[in-house]
Order: sequence, then C-alpha cells, then structure tokens
Amino acid sequence: QVRLAESGGGSVQAGSSLKLSCKATTDAPSGISGRCLAWFRQAPGKEREGVAAIYFGSGSTYMVDSLKGRFTISQDKYRNTMFLQMDRLQEDDTAMYYCAAAGGIYCRNDGFYEDWHFDYWGQGTQVTVSS
Repeated sequence: QVRLAESGGGSVQAGSSLKLSCKATTDAPSGISGRCLAWFRQAPGKEREGVAAIYFGSGSTYMVDSLKGRFTISQDKYRNTMFLQMDRLQEDDTAMYYCAAAGGIYCRNDGFYEDWHFDYWGQGTQVTVSS
C-alpha cells in the first residue's frame, strides 16, 4: 500500500513557475525506493496524460518530449518526496496534476506515460494558468 499526497498547485499567470510536491508514504519494509513515481495531468474535457516519471532511489528520469526544457522532475529520497518544477507556464498547462506509483519496471521510455501501469494515485492538485 502506497499513499500519495500532492501539493503546490495554484493559479498563476502565464510565464510563471510552480513547484509541485508529492509525498509518498508506505508501510512496506522496502519503502518507496525501487518504485516508479510519475506525474500525470488531466485538463478539462481531455484524457489524462503522462508528464514525467522518476525511478525512486537511483533518480533516473523520464519526460515527455513536449515538456522538456520547461518541466523538471526530481526527488528527495530522505523525505520520500517527488517534485515537479514547472517553468514558463502556459495556459495549455492548466490541468489537475496527479502523482502515481507503480513497480519500478514501468520507469522506461515506452511505459512511464501509460497510466494503466500505476496502482496508486494521489487526489491531485489543480494548476490554473491564465494569460
């Protein structure tokens, strides 16, 4: 069982930055290390889409091409927390952002963005970008 709690969303102007956090907790003896933690987002009227993922522990990262250069995923291993730094935000970035956890094998270029691999989900944090 993994519990995920996102924070850091808000309403900002285009061009601004936000940093989302996802705190993971588990009773598993192995902790969170070795799991794939990811960010997804869902805009109104659109399907949920993968944003980025990180292999928790080693820190290997994966990012959709369209967001590279603006978004950065990172981790704090000691606080079991994942982050998403979002810079130069655009109106198209408006969405509910979710963090999710899966087995480590899904942290790969052809899998990190597929939501059906992820067993655990947070409640989401809203990001609204206005012009």
